Amino acid sequence: MSVDLKIVLCQMTSVDDVARNLLQIRKLMDEIPLESGVRLFCFPENCLYMRVREGEVVPGFQLDDPVFKDLAKLAVSRRAFLHLGSVPLALNGSMYNSSVLISDEGNFETSYQKIHLFDIQLAGQKPIRESDVFGHGSTPGTFLVDGWKIAQTICYDLRFSEIYLHYAREGVDAILVPSAFLVKTGEAHWEVLLRARAIESQCYILAAAQAGHHSSTKGDGGRDTFGNSMIVEPWGAVADRLSADHVQTSVCILRRDKIEQARKQIPMADHRRFLPK
Repeated sequence: MSVDLKIVLCQMTSVDDVARNLLQIRKLMDEIPLESGVRLFCFPENCLYMRVREGEVVPGFQLDDPVFKDLAKLAVSRRAFLHLGSVPLALNGSMYNSSVLISDEGNFETSYQKIHLFDIQLAGQKPIRESDVFGHGSTPGTFLVDGWKIAQTICYDLRFSEIYLHYAREGVDAILVPSAFLVKTGEAHWEVLLRARAIESQCYILAAAQAGHHSSTKGDGGRDTFGNSMIVEPWGAVADRLSADHVQTSVCILRRDKIEQARKQIPMADHRRFLPK
């Protein structure tokens, strides 16, 4: 079991063009030297395809799509895991906003389907209905990298503490929160929610985000996302925070002793009394 784990958060400005997004992924990975020892690259929600215009028909990927095979070759060449925060994936006749995990041996699988879908109405803005495109997932998901147990959520899941309590009770070491937060909600809620989840789960929170202005490649239209990708430590300190509008990376070494120290000083797992049925 690895004492420390080196990871990379990759902040993107994805568009509605798979080839352009794949090129952006390659460029971000190329920033990290081969000999760096990175074991996990974390990409944001919508990393391969960003629905720029509301109501747009989203093309669904299949797991046998060549793009995953191309990324699998990258994972093998880097001897690292790739976590694609979310892609529109066709499964069993339905479309899901789904994470895809690619191992350092080039194996890939759908590892989590977003449970809480973003159906909201902000004052003075048009409604957003993610459920018009995707079905709800129903099952939490974890995976292992060098003995580190890593849990998965996607964006809007961040507002629902129940899934984080589930992961905390499983004793996970880190929770991924790939996201594409709106600017308005990001300014108000992003940091406070991420830090709260780290504190209550007593583990690392790894939030790779979409950032900046996303222009449509298919005509008029665009959208903006909040950026500010963040790594939060188990004690709640922000270890690193990226910009609001740039494509960039953050390299971080996750330390197991920080998890152990937080749990030893405040043994929440021993003190839980009220557990919802």
